[in-house]
Amino acid sequence: MSATRVSLQRSFSGLRALQHFLRGWTLAVFLFLYAPILVLVVYSFNNSRLSSEWGGATVKWYAQLMSNTQLTRAAENSLIIALITTVAAVLLGTGGAWFLHRYNYRFSRLIQTFVALPMVMPEILMGVSLLIFFAVMRMPLGFTTVCIAHITFCFPFVLVAVQARLQGLDPSLEEAAMDLGATPFRAFWLVIVPCLRPAIVAGALMAFTLSMDELIVTFFTTSASSATLPIRVYGLAKVGLNPMLNALSAIFILATAVIVLLSEYIRRLSRE
Repeated sequence: MSATRVSLQRSFSGLRALQHFLRGWTLAVFLFLYAPILVLVVYSFNNSRLSSEWGGATVKWYAQLMSNTQLTRAAENSLIIALITTVAAVLLGTGGAWFLHRYNYRFSRLIQTFVALPMVMPEILMGVSLLIFFAVMRMPLGFTTVCIAHITFCFPFVLVAVQARLQGLDPSLEEAAMDLGATPFRAFWLVIVPCLRPAIVAGALMAFTLSMDELIVTFFTTSASSATLPIRVYGLAKVGLNPMLNALSAIFILATAVIVLLSEYIRRLSRE
């Protein structure tokens, strides 16, 4: 009896040691991931231009960032392009996913393969190919070409997210709505779309984030008047590390956290 008790105590102590190790490992991973972000946010308030020394706390870099007309105009361009891209990607992705799911086409698998190509194609190849396409079509580079380029590689992400959600839907929902007198469009809008809302929101957030963050494709399809924020930041980074970039990164970190919390709030509302 005592030997059994000793073996049980040893197994419990081994489990506790394993739990402590896993907790410590998880904490180390989180520190490895988030410590650089925390340092970046702290040094956005550094009074010194050098990142190697602390010169006191200040908010002057944020003030200079807000007064920098090139960066503020580039941020406005990025927001406008990202919003247009998100709306177009949601419409194209949701509609395309529904039609591919609802109707049988002769070349549906081939269409899905072509749709997924922008997701796996190297960005530099996509940028060069879009530049050649716009040159052949004699389209001047600007907001229109950047929006077309961003929509091209963003809407497949929405389509894939919505398709995954459609696979789990009960087809009898649409049939019941149409049996009750709803037209196919009303059945889709009033029954299917609410069920797809979490996937649509997730795809929209992904499209918005990808559009705001895109550099390579934008580099080949933009003009001086439609330069986005990543283009301007890349130009500043080539000259040297500017403390304004720390402030800009801190603002983007805060905006990302707000978007994540908002998406979680929307997801919880959809469950209720």
